[in-house]
Amino acid sequence: MSELYEMLKPHLDKTYALNVALTMLSFDNSTAAPKNAIENTSKAIGLLSGEHYNALINEDVKRLLKELSTEQEQAFLSFEEKAIVKKLNKEFKQTAAIPPEEFQAFQILLAKAYPIWESAKNKNDYASFAPTLEEIIRYSKKFASYNQEEDQKLYDVQLDDYEEGFNMEILDGFFSKLRSALVPLVHKVNEKENAIQTEFLSQDYEIDKQKNFCRFLAEYIGFDFNRGVIAESEHPFTTELHNHDVRITNHFQKSQPDFSIFSVIHESGHALYEQGIDDAITMTPIGQGTSMGMHESQSRFYENNLGRSLPFWTPIYSRLQELFPKQLETVSLEQFYRAVNHAHSSLIRTEADELTYPFHIMIRYEIEKLIFEGNIPASELPAIWNQKYQEYLGVCPTTDTEGILQDMHWALGSFGYFPSYALGSAIAAQIYHHLKTVMPLDTYLEEGNLKPIQAYLNEHIHRFGGAKNTQELLKDMTGEPFNPDYYISYLTDKYTALYDL
Repeated sequence: MSELYEMLKPHLDKTYALNVALTMLSFDNSTAAPKNAIENTSKAIGLLSGEHYNALINEDVKRLLKELSTEQEQAFLSFEEKAIVKKLNKEFKQTAAIPPEEFQAFQILLAKAYPIWESAKNKNDYASFAPTLEEIIRYSKKFASYNQEEDQKLYDVQLDDYEEGFNMEILDGFFSKLRSALVPLVHKVNEKENAIQTEFLSQDYEIDKQKNFCRFLAEYIGFDFNRGVIAESEHPFTTELHNHDVRITNHFQKSQPDFSIFSVIHESGHALYEQGIDDAITMTPIGQGTSMGMHESQSRFYENNLGRSLPFWTPIYSRLQELFPKQLETVSLEQFYRAVNHAHSSLIRTEADELTYPFHIMIRYEIEKLIFEGNIPASELPAIWNQKYQEYLGVCPTTDTEGILQDMHWALGSFGYFPSYALGSAIAAQIYHHLKTVMPLDTYLEEGNLKPIQAYLNEHIHRFGGAKNTQELLKDMTGEPFNPDYYISYLTDKYTALYDL
């Protein structure tokens, strides 16, 4: 046992407690808080953020981390403790580079930004959000510059925050590979746009019944309601205080039941990751998913690889039919499966099918590169957004609500996050391929038995939290590092069969 590590623990505990308070305020701000609360609440958030900064950035922590990083002290640390020290060193370096008054001011800005974005989206009023976004961009670029290493691109600093080791050079190659493989496939599918009927999904579906079914789905997948809750928000998301308090949100639309259905499957995938983290590390710096890419792999795996498969719906589709007999009584399981996998160019990322989804991410990735490397002002972003949608997907938003205002990420200061969605989808396909080699995956799904799947993921991914990075988890589980070829093969095989190409 390391005496120095024991001296570090009170600092970790205080930092964690303050982070819990900030997380709770953020969750409340997005779900239940009154609209007029934010002006006063943001002051509390600013003060707590300042305390959080000081709890981590101080001479005691700096000294302890330096000594704990020596070869001599590392010998006394467990695997998990070494991982905590490593992560804390990175976080300390990044945060300490930011002046405390700027750190606090940015947190206050972000607290106010979400309601401004939400209002702008609902009113189709980008101009009311643009000044706030411009300020968020200014802070984000400034903070990235504080941590920029020699010859490092500014946007690469942002990307590394969400997926360690995946810079623009790697992502450019990844997206180029996807573009070359998927564009011809999308064109072939578009030529058969009427091959799959989806009209029955556009009827009215009572929202209370949607909520009941979504709760059933979350529990069916493995979400533990004794350690989690579902709330509602404009944009579905998952957050956690620890592995015994994981919170997901959903959003409901009367004439689009598939949105809430696949949103709850998606967010439950995130939640299973957090609920599966080992008790010994849950309230530590490594007590959450290791990266955004790996986190997205879990949500996309459940939502798409499992949730949009025929075996998944085989034991439960009749339950959905019983809830909505008028809408689904004459719709067969095969018709429903084909409808929820229908591919077509669309405007909204969260409603996109698997095949066209990567193009939504490419657009955001290219715009973020322009923001950080090309100094594009916020006022010009809607036009660039619309132009890229026309170029990549052949559709153009008629409003900013269905265009640049559709995502909350930039209002949260999350630049560099979007590529994680595409990486997550590719990682999910790699995991899906692996699971098919080590278990009768389709049989489990047809039997309605998802427990062995959850147990395997928990054993090889979830329990480690942030103790291993994405490449380490993949290598240890599948025997090879990240490989996007599985993703391309998965999409090609699936949509070739669906559309009889």
